[in-house]
Amino acid sequence: MITPTWYRHLDPNSRRAFRSTYAGFSVDAMNVQLYSFILPVLLTLWHFSPSAGGLLATVTLVASAAGGWLAGLLSDRLGRVRVLQVTILWMAVSTMLCGLAQNYEQLLIARMLQGFGFGAEWAVGAVLMGEIANAATRGRLVGTAQSAWAVGWGLAAAISLVAIAVLPPELGWRAAFFVSLPPVAAIFLVRTRLQESATFLASPGVDVWHRIFSSGMCGNTARGCLLAIGTHGGYWALATWWPTMLRLERGMSPAETATHMAVLVSGSLAGYMLGASLADRIGRRATLALFALGGIATVLVATELPVSASVLLALGVPLGVFAMGLYSAIGPVLNELYPTRLRGSGLGFCYNVGRGVAGFTPLGVGGSISAFGIAHSIGIYVSVAYVLVLIAAALLHETKGMDFMAAPAAA
Repeated sequence: MITPTWYRHLDPNSRRAFRSTYAGFSVDAMNVQLYSFILPVLLTLWHFSPSAGGLLATVTLVASAAGGWLAGLLSDRLGRVRVLQVTILWMAVSTMLCGLAQNYEQLLIARMLQGFGFGAEWAVGAVLMGEIANAATRGRLVGTAQSAWAVGWGLAAAISLVAIAVLPPELGWRAAFFVSLPPVAAIFLVRTRLQESATFLASPGVDVWHRIFSSGMCGNTARGCLLAIGTHGGYWALATWWPTMLRLERGMSPAETATHMAVLVSGSLAGYMLGASLADRIGRRATLALFALGGIATVLVATELPVSASVLLALGVPLGVFAMGLYSAIGPVLNELYPTRLRGSGLGFCYNVGRGVAGFTPLGVGGSISAFGIAHSIGIYVSVAYVLVLIAAALLHETKGMDFMAAPAAA
């Protein structure tokens, strides 16, 4: 297997940081995404409405906004590594509580706690990945780290399928939430050996977090939030309801649904790699615009035209490519908008306020189902979200190749 150039250039500590972050992102994604796969089971067992099901997704994403911002702020003061040691443990405990919930209200609270840790893990991990990367290959390193989401997404699909097939439904969906405990313990042990990035250590002192709203920074913050709202909004409208649409609207079996999701996840993984490469080659803005336009076109074909099951299966590849390829560009962009001692606060705010606002898209889709159906509702919300990405790409400054040790953040 050929080792990527960007990885060969990392020092031993940076390699450990990358591996532990990739593993942490994978487990994080798996834990959060389990809900979308067990949602059809819960709708049947607990008899709550689609809107209530959407709320369980929304509360996680809204809570992640608070968690990501707070964790990013703390990482600018306490360090990236120390905060990441806490976030992985928080995720393990909150996910276990999801599996132990006895009613809708308890699951709602557990999902809120899970969202808090979910936002924290991804915000601080993205900052650390941006800081250990070489300026010329930051898109590829951060994009590859982000691709862990596709791995976790695939694991969630496989684990939920096996758990529900092997165990009684009431026990199966609960068991799925306990699978992550052993890998979390291993990730935590690795993180106890990590050192801070050279970029962070070379920037002594503490900046005031609210400077991200100052006259020199507020434009970056506004553009970063708009980009994050669009990127997250499109993804969460799709990811939360796609399995349910396949099961309840298309009438597919669990095995058929798993096949469709496997294709979608495979496309997602390819999208991360393609987006990461393009972000370093043609620039951040062009990559964002290309993937947003592709996402709009693909989702409208998949949801607004009477396509067959085989065509829908084939469309899963480009749908995954465009939805997740955007994340390969958003990570580097948000890193490059802020100086080192504001990077955690700024990225944490933009990425997670974007996720929090976008968290209302699953709720919106759920509330629109009675009027438009699941597929049409998904198509509407995803398309609108990616229009926001196009607007953000037009307003952003190009930041490709920025050296954190030598240059200020984009103005």
